[in-house]
Amino acid sequence: MTATLATSARAEALRIGGGTTAPTTRALPEEVPVALVYDGSTQAVMMATPSDLEDFAMGFSLTEGIVTAPDQITELAVEPHDAGIEIRMWLADAQGNALTRRRRAMAGPVGCGLCGIDSLQEATRPLPKVAARPDLTIGQIARATDLLRAAQPLHDETRAVHAAGFLAPQGLALAREDVGRHNALDKVIGALARQGTDPATGAFVLTSRVSIELVQKTALAGCGLLIAVSAPTARALRTADEAGITLAALARDGRAEVFTRPDRITGAATGADNVA
Repeated sequence: MTATLATSARAEALRIGGGTTAPTTRALPEEVPVALVYDGSTQAVMMATPSDLEDFAMGFSLTEGIVTAPDQITELAVEPHDAGIEIRMWLADAQGNALTRRRRAMAGPVGCGLCGIDSLQEATRPLPKVAARPDLTIGQIARATDLLRAAQPLHDETRAVHAAGFLAPQGLALAREDVGRHNALDKVIGALARQGTDPATGAFVLTSRVSIELVQKTALAGCGLLIAVSAPTARALRTADEAGITLAALARDGRAEVFTRPDRITGAATGADNVA
């Protein structure tokens, strides 16, 4: 476990409006460079909120295909430095050798977003077909982002971070926050892997729009249902459909629009459990 790092800082500002001005202070989220280091070599540097970093490292490793199971990371250490944070991981021999070959084939440096890719084709790489059928109703899906909104203490403090959560049949099982929407989802995926929970048993819930990277991460995690407060991009929608993922978006205030695979949702065919 790592030492607790500050996730927000106070800043002074001048509030203007209504013909008046007044000094004020506001909490702002911290954003720090986090280097993901495997076997002594940096694979990516991401700007992230310095919380739940073990979850972040595990989720990133899984969704970037560096490992396929938590036990393939044999050691993990979070090391704060003046310039940022290093997450140092050591891999099992097979995964370490595979990553070395992957690095040799890469054409250039990695960056945020689609990390560690070396071609346009890899950016839209084929995804596994997701067969998961979580036992969730249309009412649970329509209310999912409202549940997530109630589990965002850093957003309540700063009004400036994203969140992702995991909705199980029993309710919202966990939530993670980050300045990056991709990071928040990686943290959820990592947390589930570390506690041995199968993502196929529930749904991922997001406070953001749905881009292709988030659909890719969902498919690679084996989760069959993605719920978001905002709309998907057209490519994200096509990608979700091709991967067999149920995509429910514009979910808020007890409503949602299901764009793909509504057959996976209990009651969707008949309108049962409809919510106002």
